[in-house]
Amino acid sequence: MSSSTAAPSTIPSDLESFLSSPKRMLINGNWVNAKSGKTFDVYDPATDQVIAQVAEGDREDINAAVSSARAAFDTGPWSKMTASERGRLIWKIGDLIEANADELAQLETLDNGKPLAVAKVADVALAADMFRYMAGWATKIEGNTISLNVPYSPGSEFHAYTLKEPIGVVGQIIPWNFPLLMAAWKLGPALATGCTIVLKPAEQTPLSALRLGELVAEAGIPDGVVNIVTGFGETAGAALASHDDVDKVAFTGSTEVGKLIIGAATGNLKKVTLELGGKSPNVIYDDADIDTAIAGAADAIFFNQGQVCSAGSRLYVQRGIYDEVVAGVSEIAANMKVGSGFDPETQMGPLVSREQFNRVSGYLRAGLAEGAEASAGGGTVDRNGYFVQPTVLKNASPEMSVVREEIFGPVVAAMPFDNDSEIATQANNSTYGLAAGIWTRDVSKAHRLAKSVKAGTVWVNCYSIFDAALPFGGYKQSGWGREMGHAALENYLQTKSVCVSL
Repeated sequence: MSSSTAAPSTIPSDLESFLSSPKRMLINGNWVNAKSGKTFDVYDPATDQVIAQVAEGDREDINAAVSSARAAFDTGPWSKMTASERGRLIWKIGDLIEANADELAQLETLDNGKPLAVAKVADVALAADMFRYMAGWATKIEGNTISLNVPYSPGSEFHAYTLKEPIGVVGQIIPWNFPLLMAAWKLGPALATGCTIVLKPAEQTPLSALRLGELVAEAGIPDGVVNIVTGFGETAGAALASHDDVDKVAFTGSTEVGKLIIGAATGNLKKVTLELGGKSPNVIYDDADIDTAIAGAADAIFFNQGQVCSAGSRLYVQRGIYDEVVAGVSEIAANMKVGSGFDPETQMGPLVSREQFNRVSGYLRAGLAEGAEASAGGGTVDRNGYFVQPTVLKNASPEMSVVREEIFGPVVAAMPFDNDSEIATQANNSTYGLAAGIWTRDVSKAHRLAKSVKAGTVWVNCYSIFDAALPFGGYKQSGWGREMGHAALENYLQTKSVCVSL
């Protein structure tokens, strides 16, 4: 059984001032209460204790935020800034994130539960890098000229060119698994292209987004360009997705909610991008570096408590090494230190919420009832907070819910395969197509399978490698569009053709 660290979760003294102040919403450069006066509780997932009360925005607050973003886009100084000026301000956000890295990492650990060291080197560092990367793109958004040959107008001359223009007011709804980083993924390209934004953080983890809002203002981003409305998905999120004065909505979250977003967007046919769920296959061939593959397979599923859309939750191992690999991953799982993210010995923290704890626990019970066997874990950790054991399920089969459905927790289903000809079919046997992993020393085999797998990202002899320059998104029901890289800019741009008769 995985061991539980004994140290309790405590609120760092550095956060006491921030947490003790009212947690209001950012609208038009002002920190305001919800129009209803309502607030909601935010919990520490390591203790199940309330750590803050946050304004509960709803439709009226979304209306105010969208109106602010519209004015900032149509008549405010943002649209009049040069691209170079805009880029400098975006870069400054990255600098401020770096300058406040310790505080932001502590907020993520307190609010989300992840280990503090991980929050600092992954979430915070990547968020700063995203703003800096996108700051550089602000001056590189270009159209082109086109030579025309119009058959029905012989002898005529035309000067034709395209413009790339910001799409306008953008609604952005982000998840709770990487709160600060997902805000950066969304805000960075939207700001670089000149859009204005209404951001709705996840109700489970709103704190780092609110602190980021303070840094955005400190960087000098004009009032109304970035608005942050905290609240619930069914009210604030739904109002934002359906708002007729929002030109585009970007959502990261579950596939089920993504389908609701699409329905809500039909009123004014706003543009939609979606980064949704996954059930990613992780394939280990018998010619792989076994020790490296075992460690990589464990990290692919237990990183961030398994609460990663691209987690390697379906582990396919060539039959000759199946027992060895399952035993190796199980040993890692059994010896992981599970506890408060503030304990330096912790390797895996709690799940984010009581709801998620119940969801993952339900899948564990279902998997065992359907005939899977837990070679490590399989249950919860007996302590306060939302802790489950890192779990390896063997004897899994394709019809089981733990193989077909996204669990979004530290649970991997391991299955053997015999030969190269069958594994692509097994890997693609999913409604999702977000990511995949391949472990082999045979570079030709790796490239063949990478081409065959229907996934937006394929990692070879590594897993969960992210960079601001590397596009990320899914095939099939894993979403529409791409985050990061220059591909993300297209989410927030429209192309205008201009034709002039000479």
